[in-house]
Amino acid sequence: MRILYALLVFVPIAILARFAGAPPLAVFLLSAAAIIPLSGIMSAATEAVAEHTSPAMGGVLSATMGNLAELIIATIALQAGLIDLVKASITGSILGNLLLVLGIALLAGGLKFKVQKFNPNLAGASTTVLLIAVFGLVVPALFYGLHPDPARVATVRMSHYVAWLLIAGYVAWLVFSLGTHSSTLGSEEGPAVTVAPKWSSKKAMGILLAAAVTIGAVAEVLVSATEEAVKVLGLSEFFVGLILIPIIGNAAENSSAIILAMRNRMDLALNIAIGSSIQVALLIAPLLVLLGMVFHQPMDLAFTTMEVASITLAVLVTSSVIRDAETNWLEGALLLLAYSVLGVAFFFF
Repeated sequence: MRILYALLVFVPIAILARFAGAPPLAVFLLSAAAIIPLSGIMSAATEAVAEHTSPAMGGVLSATMGNLAELIIATIALQAGLIDLVKASITGSILGNLLLVLGIALLAGGLKFKVQKFNPNLAGASTTVLLIAVFGLVVPALFYGLHPDPARVATVRMSHYVAWLLIAGYVAWLVFSLGTHSSTLGSEEGPAVTVAPKWSSKKAMGILLAAAVTIGAVAEVLVSATEEAVKVLGLSEFFVGLILIPIIGNAAENSSAIILAMRNRMDLALNIAIGSSIQVALLIAPLLVLLGMVFHQPMDLAFTTMEVASITLAVLVTSSVIRDAETNWLEGALLLLAYSVLGVAFFFF
């Protein structure tokens, strides 16, 4: 936590740089550096609130607050009309959690423990929900590709209805995992011991709220500099949204899953990594579509063929890794290899 507190110095520096008229690239890098410790503190506060709950609840809370930073960034980008950047960040978040975060967690945990096991019911249920999430993203893409809709009017309208259905699916998953079948998806590891500091619930909630508000301010600075910074870096807006933004927004959440895997807390680590992808696909993406109506931005769920194919492949590979309810370092390394392959492809896309 001391390192995170030290990095908070970038928060005022980034804001001052923006109002002082600093070069966009400098503003982008400073605001990105500022969001990382803010996300870490938000994650720590969330875990402090969830430290006496079940692994399932702890995982849901960690995934939710871990995605909150990214949701704030995406919302501000959506208001600015950067729809392609928002869509790319959604794809990147799903891919990053399934392949990068889970891959590092399995590799780090596997190097310490020869074989790591987790609840097979959790693995099976998570796989099924991931496939439904893919279904919800593939159908709009097929609709746009096969239905004559050059202005995307029908695609946007269709996405509004699909968004509500996906949110209903996420609610059903919460009821199933935290309610009716919590005992079968639970862990025998006991209360969810986390990497959070020992804060009271009131203090944790206060810090959580303050971090969220500050992230909103810094995210506005980040987004304002993104377009010009991307040009200077020579990268596409698509690549920045797909690779850089998710890594920046999810840095703290990612570290939590990795540390938990190294402590052999695989049920909770799996809940954070895979649960975050489920939440992005079934809740965050639909929410952004609905927010598009509010901001008068035509956001839809029809992602590019490359994005949909990548998400589908990532889900299939991840499902293959977790289906036997045990992992090792090689499987983590292979997930990282898959993510690297996609990263290279998107760099040249």
